[in-house]
Amino acid sequence: MDYETIAIETMDYGKNKFLEISKKRAMPDENVFLNISKGYYSPEGEKRYQKGVGFPDDAEFVSQLIEKIQEVSSR
Repeated sequence: MDYETIAIETMDYGKNKFLEISKKRAMPDENVFLNISKGYYSPEGEKRYQKGVGFPDDAEFVSQLIEKIQEVSSR
């Protein structure tokens, strides 16, 4: 399956690690989803992806996800 990337943001952390948050459209069915991928930078500086999770591009779902992350983080 092919994907069109609509938006992308990257957060670096640690020595050479990153999280990539993106909004993508699956082709050809046009379903839009959000994706969070974890990875690292190779010695040459290229991104290497390890794992990812996708979920619906739904405002209520995203709000609940942010709320749950904040709840877990504050414990």
